[in-house]
This record gives sequence, structure tokens and C-alpha cells, in this order.
Amino acid sequence: MTALRARCCLGAVLFSAAALADFGDPLSGLSDADLARFTAGKAEFVAVEEVDEGLGPVFNEASCATCHTGPGTAIGGTTQRQEIRFGRIRPDGSFDPLAELGGSLRQDQAIAGFLPEVVPPEATVFSGRRTQPLFGLGLVDATPETTFYVLAFIQSVLKPSIAGTPSVVSDPSTGRTNALGKFGWKAQVPSLFVFSGDAYLNEMGITNPLFPNENCPQGNCAALADNPVPTLNDDGTGVVLFNDFMTLLGPPPRGPRNFFTGYGNIVAAVVGCLDCHVQTLRTGPNAVPALDEVTYHPFSDFLLHDMGSLGDGITQNRATGGLMRTQPLWGLRTQTRLLHDGRATTIKDAILAHDGQGAAARHAFKNLGDFDRAALLAFLNSL
Repeated sequence: MTALRARCCLGAVLFSAAALADFGDPLSGLSDADLARFTAGKAEFVAVEEVDEGLGPVFNEASCATCHTGPGTAIGGTTQRQEIRFGRIRPDGSFDPLAELGGSLRQDQAIAGFLPEVVPPEATVFSGRRTQPLFGLGLVDATPETTFYVLAFIQSVLKPSIAGTPSVVSDPSTGRTNALGKFGWKAQVPSLFVFSGDAYLNEMGITNPLFPNENCPQGNCAALADNPVPTLNDDGTGVVLFNDFMTLLGPPPRGPRNFFTGYGNIVAAVVGCLDCHVQTLRTGPNAVPALDEVTYHPFSDFLLHDMGSLGDGITQNRATGGLMRTQPLWGLRTQTRLLHDGRATTIKDAILAHDGQGAAARHAFKNLGDFDRAALLAFLNSL
């Protein structure tokens, strides 16, 4: 009974703390200097890039906030904007991103004098990619790599059928070739700093020290002869500001909870949802007090899992077509479309689409009684 009372009291404290925050707020407890960094970063995040600043020649949006807004007017979420990745499967079964034809990411807008990219007829694989919320990702970035390797090891011992795989990637900011990827649908990005530079180039066409080479429109590098700003577009200042905003952006506030959602949390553990959607993680030592050894609840292991038919068919780094990173569930209640391509419009539909290593949890969900299933869905709708 003592443990139960303590757990209930802890839940009440967490609910009170969440009630003080809102989507898009900075981490609580920031110093004046860090709050100033957050504010400056947010201003750059919402700014609209212009052609004379290097926008394009091909791009997806002219501002980060165009995709990363919501719920409501909160900055840092998602508008559910979808982009397209494409490629083809070679005769030997390997994946060809069709880089010579503009792949694997289609840039669907262009500045004057250029044409937006299209999926070429040579592509045999293409998939929508839904823009992901950024709330709380500074906590993930501040979590030691060893945490995720330990999670993968524990899964391999206790639940080998669903064991995740760490995503090993190259880090252009450090030169490491064995960095751990934690961000993106394929866990293809190792840090928010690299994510910032990558998005600046691939989403807005802004070259920067991390990614200095312009994307060739539809793969035609000769077209860059007409690029109006052929020099380096950003000296690195913008990348730092984007990184500051995302690093210091607070996690999603938790929704209302009660006994029913608490019981649903137990059901989620029993049916296996929380084997991959790991509920609680902890950051390591950090110079920012608000990120220093902080416990948080993202509901993800940030590892790659083979999702079978739910994979997108795209290979990035070592993440082949069926492998997808476990999507964090915090903030789930605000999402109107789910899964990487937005195919699901309800949480129930998203669960029923799980395949591969997620199939066992799907079957367990289908076999639940009405009360248990309703409790599980109520719990998920409280995240």
C-alpha cells in the first residue's frame, strides 16, 4: 500500500508540474542566459528565408515554423506536412536512392528560374514522411549513448523477438563514423546540431558549414550555374540558433489522468507496448541545469525495429526498408494523423497497422477485452 500511495502521489506531482507548462514553452528552470538563447533561437526558427539569403534553388519550405507549428499556434510541433522519399530496388535487392535524379528526398518547391522536383518514373519505391514534433528533444539529445545501447541489450536478453537495433551513423560535426542516430524516422541523425544543419540544407536549400554543397535540382548539377547565391549561405550562426531553440524546447505537457488511464498504463505494459515505447529515460550530466540528470517520459527507446509491412522501403545509412525508429508517444493526444506516412487517423488504427516486431503487440491488443482496450486507449489519449 505504501508503494501504491507513493506512486499515486508522484502522479499528482507530475500532473501539477505539467499543468504549469504548455506546448512550445521552454524547459522549466532555465537561467536568464539560456532563456535568451531559446528566445533568439525561436526568432530564427520562425523567420522566413529569402532568395537573396540563399533559399533554394529547390526546397520544401522557407521557414522551419511552416512545418513545425502546432498544436494551435505553438512553435515546435507539426502541421502534419508530408514530404516524399523515393528510390528503387536494384536487381541484387539493395536500395538505390537515385541521387542522380534528385533522390532520395524530393524538394517540391523552387525559386524563380527553377522547377520543383518530381518523383521520377525510374523510382520503384516512394513513401510519405510526416513532419515530427520537436518538443523535448533536447532531453533526448542530452541522454548518453550508452543508455540506448543498454536498452538494446536488455531487449535482446528479455525479449529477443522485439529487440531494437542502435542506429550507427556518421556525424559531420565531429567526424565520428560510429555515432548513435536518435532523430528522424530512420534515426538517421545523431544530434540536434546536425539535424539543424541538415534541415537548413535539405528543407530550405541553405548551405552551411556542416552541409556546404547545394542540392542539385532533380539531380542536374549543371543547373547550379544559375544559382543566384552560389556562396556559402549561412556561416553557421543559423544552425547554432536552430539548435539552441530545439535543445531548450520543453517536452509536451501531459494530459489529464485518472484511475482509468493509470490502469491503461498497466495494460500497455502487459501487452508489450512499453517494451519499445520505453516510458522513462534519464539525461546525463549537462552544463544546462534544466538538462542535467533529468528524468523524462518520451515513450520511446529511439532504436530501430523491423516493422515489416509498416516499413517505408527506404534505406538511410544502415536502416534498411523495414527498419523504423520507435516513434515517441509523448504529445500523442494532439496528433491528427499517425505513423510515418500519416495513414492512420486514430490510435486504434495505428496499433492495428503494426507489423514485423510490432505484430505481437498488435495481436495482444486485438485480444483484449472491451474494458482493458478502452483503458489502454484512454491512457494513450492522455499522453
